Amino acid sequence: MKFPYGICDFRKITMKNYFYCDRTDRIPLLEKGEYLLFLRPRRFGKSLLLSMLANYYDVAKKHEFEAMFGKLKIGKNPTELRNKFFILRWDFSCVDPSGNVEDIRKALHDHINSCIKDFVVYYEKFLSVKIEFDPQNAVNSIKSLITSIRKTDYPIYLLIDEYDNFANQIMMGIRREKHELYDALVHEEGPLRTLFKAVKASASESVFDRIFITGVSPVVMSDITSGYNIAENIYLRYQFNDICGFTDNEIEQALKSIAGECELSEDKITEALELMKTYYNGYKFSIDADNFVYNPTLSTYFLKYLYEDWKYPRQMLDGNLATDEAKLEYISQALSGRQMLLDLLRKDRKTVVSEITDRFGIRQMLTDKSKNHEFMAAFLYYFGVLTMKEETPEGKIVLKIPNLVIRGLYAEQICEMLLPEPVERDDGKFAAEKLYQKGDMQPLCDFVEQHYFKVFSNRDYRWANELTVKTAFLTLLYNDILYIMDTETELDRRYADLTMIIRPDMRRFTILDILIEFKFVKLKDADMSGEQARKLTQEELQNMPLMQAQMEDAKIQIKDYGDVLDKRYGNLRLRKYAVVSLGFERLWWEEVIRRKS
Repeated sequence: MKFPYGICDFRKITMKNYFYCDRTDRIPLLEKGEYLLFLRPRRFGKSLLLSMLANYYDVAKKHEFEAMFGKLKIGKNPTELRNKFFILRWDFSCVDPSGNVEDIRKALHDHINSCIKDFVVYYEKFLSVKIEFDPQNAVNSIKSLITSIRKTDYPIYLLIDEYDNFANQIMMGIRREKHELYDALVHEEGPLRTLFKAVKASASESVFDRIFITGVSPVVMSDITSGYNIAENIYLRYQFNDICGFTDNEIEQALKSIAGECELSEDKITEALELMKTYYNGYKFSIDADNFVYNPTLSTYFLKYLYEDWKYPRQMLDGNLATDEAKLEYISQALSGRQMLLDLLRKDRKTVVSEITDRFGIRQMLTDKSKNHEFMAAFLYYFGVLTMKEETPEGKIVLKIPNLVIRGLYAEQICEMLLPEPVERDDGKFAAEKLYQKGDMQPLCDFVEQHYFKVFSNRDYRWANELTVKTAFLTLLYNDILYIMDTETELDRRYADLTMIIRPDMRRFTILDILIEFKFVKLKDADMSGEQARKLTQEELQNMPLMQAQMEDAKIQIKDYGDVLDKRYGNLRLRKYAVVSLGFERLWWEEVIRRKS
C-alpha cells in the first residue's frame, strides 16, 4: 500500500495506485452549480479536490480519462461535461503577503501572469490567437486570454485555491497597521477586488464558464462582495460533508488492509481504530449530515506511519498542522475570547450559536468590540478548532471541540494565556511530571496554589468551581504523546473529572495511569476571606467540616470510577487522587488507595 501523505496530485495518486477514497460521485452534484465557493479548515483535502476536478474536466487529458477514472464511480457513468474545458488554476498560497500594498499587488499579478503563461504553453495546440501579457497588470493579461479563448471551442474552468490566504496571513499579524493594508487590498479599487471584478466579468461573458473557489473562511468573500457577488456557498450542505475527509468505514477498511499486509492482529487494528477515532475523528460540516469525518491529512500521516514502521507515530499531531494554535491565540486577545476558550476546555463544554455566521469581514475580526460570541464561534468553526455537533430542541446549533488533537491545542493556548512566562510554564510541566512519573501530587498542587490561583482570583472570569481548578491541572498535565487525556470521562453513565490513560504503545515506559476527582468549597460558603484561607494551617484546612464533606464525597466517587476503569481497560497502573479546593486559595489532596480485602 502507498499512502499519499502531502500529495494532492489526483493524477499521480490514481495512476500510481496510492490509497484514495473515491469522491468522484459528487461531480454530478457539483455540476448543478456554476460559480461555487467551498470552505474547509487548513490541510483538509481541498487541493486534492481541485486536482480531481482539473483532471476530470481538462480537454487535454481526454486520452487519460480511463486510466484515472475508469475504476472510480464517475468512470462508470461520466457526465457530458467531462474533458470539455480548458483548466486555469490559481493558488493564492503562492502569493507573498509581506510588504506594502504595492508589493502584494505585484506578487499577486506576477502569480496570475505566471499561471496564464503556463496555460498558454500547456494548451498551445488549441490556441490560434496570441495572448499578450501585461507584466504590470494581470487583469489586462486576463482580457487578452479571453480574446484568444473566444476563438476556440472550449470555455475555461477557473480553479482558485486558498483564495483567502491574504486575509488569514494579515489577520494573524494582529498589528494595527495591518488594518489599513487589508482595507487597501479588498476595498474600493484594491488589487483583490479588482481581480475578482475581472473574474466576474469573464464569467458573465461565458469565458470563465465554471468557477470553483476554495478557502478557509468567508472573510474575503464578504469584503469583496460587490466585486464578486456570484458565488454559491456549498460548504454547509450535507451532500458535501465528507467530500474532503474520511469516514469511519474507510478508516477501518484501510486498517484492515494494513493488517493483511503487515500481519497485524485483529486486536491491534481495533486498538488503532479507537486511537484514530479519539485523535482525528469528530468533524461535521453540515448540521444535516449523519456522520462525523476524520481529518484526512492527519489520518494519512498515521496510516503511512503504521504501514511503514508497524507502530503508531509518537507525535499524533502532525507538525504541519500545529500552526492552527495561532487561531486560538487570536481569539484569546479579547477578554471574552479568553473566557470562551476556558469555557470550552474546562468541561469539554460545547458552545451554542443561532447560526454559523458566513458574513463577517476583517474589521469585525480586528476590533475587540465586535468579537461577539457568534463571531468567535464561527471563526473557530471555519478554522477547524470547533465543529458542529447537533441541533438543540430550540433550533440552535451546538459546536464542540472535534477531537483530542485539537483539544491539545486549546490546553497549550490556555496554558500560555494564563502563564505567559516560558520559565513558569516549564516549572509547571516539571511539577506535573512528578505526578505521572512518581505518583507525587504535592509539587503540582503547590504550583497551582502559587501560580494559577493568582490568575483565577481575577474577577474578570465569571465562574469559580471545581471545573476551574480542573482546567489548571489539565493544562499542566496535558501530554498526548504518552496519554489519552480526557475530562468528564463517561463511566457507567457518570463522569470522572480527569483521566490519563497511558497510550497502548507507551506502556513500555514506567509511567502511571492517573484518575483525579476535583471538589470546590466557595469562600463565601466557608464564611471566610481569601486572606483568612491563606493563613490556615494544613491541619486547620483539613478539619473544616465543608472540606471534609467534599473530600469524602470525592473519595467515594473516585473509588467507583477506578473500579470501572480497571474493568474497562485491565492491567492499569492506576493511581487515584481526590483534590479539594478552598476558593482559589488552598488545595487539599489525598491519594485513594484500594484496601486489600
